[in-house]
Amino acid sequence: MISTQDFRKNLKIEVDGEPYVIIDCQHVKPGKGVAFVKTRIKSLVSGRVLDQTYRSGDKVDTPNLESRTMQYLYPEDVHYVFMDTDTYEQLRLSKDAVSDVIPFLKDNLEVDVLFHNGNAISVEPPTFVILEVTQTDPGFKGDTAQGATKPATLETGHVVQAPLYLEMGQFVKVDTRTGEFVERVNK
Repeated sequence: MISTQDFRKNLKIEVDGEPYVIIDCQHVKPGKGVAFVKTRIKSLVSGRVLDQTYRSGDKVDTPNLESRTMQYLYPEDVHYVFMDTDTYEQLRLSKDAVSDVIPFLKDNLEVDVLFHNGNAISVEPPTFVILEVTQTDPGFKGDTAQGATKPATLETGHVVQAPLYLEMGQFVKVDTRTGEFVERVNK
């Protein structure tokens, strides 16, 4: 059990048997009456966001969560196959469960899979991934406008806005939180 006094951003709690993460938390102490905590929580299963208010001193359950490092293997029909790096056990997740990370999944990529009561609920990729540019328009001599960009398609099919000097076959670092180009990488 977690007391509302310990509420903070990114704390995981359980409400009605479903795991949530606190995305915003404000402790309010009015001049008259009982102090309370206003929270905005996001479901780790469905992704829905709720606004909840708790009285100061209330207790909330802690979810039974486990994070395992798994390796992405391949897509199979409407599922994506992952392998536990410790037990070599394979896990098939639906397209809906991994929809946010599909643009960054490439063979043998290690990801963190979050389990709630033994069921996989989300996939967290590394903060940065290195992907190959498979299609982009060539840059021409003289195209040196400050900060100019062009679309570049990566090996996973994800499209980023990249600098004009980038060419096909080069590797780029992509931020998985925003989906944006970070820098060119020599491999």
